[in-house]
Amino acid sequence: MDGVVEDRAAPVRLVEGVALREAVDTADPAAWVALDAGVRQSGWSAGGSRWLPAWEETAAGKALTEVLSAGAVAGPLTEAQLALALCHRKGAIREAALKRASAYPELLPLVVVRCSDWAPPVRQQARRLLTELLDAEAAVRLLPLILRIGRRGRGDFVTDLATGLLRAAAPGTLAPLCTDPHRTVRRYAYRLAVEEGHLSPTELARAAARDTDMVVQSLCADATLAAVAEGGADDDVLETLLGARGAHARAAGVTALRRAGRAERAVAFLGDRAGVVRACARYVVRQGGGDPLAWYRERCGTAGDLAPGVVSGLAECGERADADLLRALTSHPVAAVRTRAVAGLRALDVTDVERMRELLDDPAPGVVREAALALVPSARKLDDQWLMTRLGPERPRAARVAAFRLLHVHDGVVRLRAAVALIDDPDERLRYWARQVVQRWRPTADVPRGSVEVGELLDRARPLFSEYVLIRRKWEAGLKA
Repeated sequence: MDGVVEDRAAPVRLVEGVALREAVDTADPAAWVALDAGVRQSGWSAGGSRWLPAWEETAAGKALTEVLSAGAVAGPLTEAQLALALCHRKGAIREAALKRASAYPELLPLVVVRCSDWAPPVRQQARRLLTELLDAEAAVRLLPLILRIGRRGRGDFVTDLATGLLRAAAPGTLAPLCTDPHRTVRRYAYRLAVEEGHLSPTELARAAARDTDMVVQSLCADATLAAVAEGGADDDVLETLLGARGAHARAAGVTALRRAGRAERAVAFLGDRAGVVRACARYVVRQGGGDPLAWYRERCGTAGDLAPGVVSGLAECGERADADLLRALTSHPVAAVRTRAVAGLRALDVTDVERMRELLDDPAPGVVREAALALVPSARKLDDQWLMTRLGPERPRAARVAAFRLLHVHDGVVRLRAAVALIDDPDERLRYWARQVVQRWRPTADVPRGSVEVGELLDRARPLFSEYVLIRRKWEAGLKA
């Protein structure tokens, strides 16, 4: 249920008389859900004859259960006792407790929880009570819990109720939710604010630039563009978007340049670090009569400082004829530029096998990774013995991973040989990968029947198989167990 671990200690503390605020972190929505589950956390009774929630096994818990079981929950109850009653395993007690919950505002979160109760009478009572007690202010305070409960089956009532209240509230009511630490809450708040038109283009732009969540960035950036399309973009909106750290916000800013009549500024973003920004910049530049491809070619062909995004931009809109420019950049002193150049050659479907082979020894892991990916289609043309020598632990990790990736492309004995060589490797991830390859290996048509080497390799990997599976593998390879 919600993937939450039950809080087994809080119910016992509540039974012992500890105040609710001391026993439960009332500001944390997860704590209420954990309490609800923890109250019903069960264990066998001392005699093993019946199933009892753990908190009921204490002397105080047994006494409280007797009170709660007395018809309509007779007698006065403290806030802590009523909290236990609202989470009780018996529906009749939960329902009776709800009739008293209005006297304890601190227990409103448990009323929210009960709105998705599996027992219809309890659920209906909780919904009636919540409709009476919940206002916009309380909805803001409880929204993290409301959204959490809303993801449950039968949980749509609480979100619908809260949404209705917040739509009718003053625009400033949503402000605290827009800075909530929970990204789910911020997404909800901004989505509602955008739908209701509560935010100006400047506020939307600042939100897109400030928020760390990509969904919020995209939502607010798109809303900014829509607002700009209607009323035009002022300098504050444009500068805020163009200076944002998030790619979606910058892309929105670049797109807005065209409508603002400032297409020439988009040139500065042709070499942006983010692909989506580069794509928007190319569109705006073309609409302004510019030629992004010529710009990329000029920059990549000129000695001096070069942003990695410029290299990627050339590959994104270039032609196979541009491969010579990219090939030359595989020797650039900046590792990021070399990495983008190798990736660009692969994107243009141009592979210089000998040059990529040399780059497997590049000191930059990113270059080695891209070179290996470029070599995958040609892996069987490489000397497998040469690749095997590169699996040694003295080699850089990137070089070892690249070699194993290329050896894995091979079939039969070569793949098994490479994987067995790494089954006891000190690198945890490489070792795991190798063991998975060994366990999934099957002899292919190019594996000689009865190969002695295959038998030796399988024996070395014996700890990875059950006795039956090992015998089966050997039989498939034409070997005796």
